[in-house]
Amino acid sequence: MHEGIIVKALLDSGTIGMFINREIAKRHSFKMTKLERPLKVKNMNRTENSGESITHQVKVNVFYKNHMERMRMDMCNLRKTEVILGMPWLQVHNPEINLETEEM
Repeated sequence: MHEGIIVKALLDSGTIGMFINREIAKRHSFKMTKLERPLKVKNMNRTENSGESITHQVKVNVFYKNHMERMRMDMCNLRKTEVILGMPWLQVHNPEINLETEEM
């Protein structure tokens, strides 16, 4: 059992999944599950990303305020971004977002 870590999440309505930075997952020794087949990463313009394919996922507990949920995230190189919550998460939760304060 891991102690919790605090990360900044990017909400991205143009992304079709949930992602965690590979380096964060490794640094905190998350249990990784190897995918049967690597997933190629596509850019916004649908070209193939020059980075590595997604080869592993992790299961994490995500806490926000009084809410907790277990979710699977694909591990990939997100550079400086820690976590990306894409459309599947946004559709389920439909958060109210205050763009002035940058809070949900």
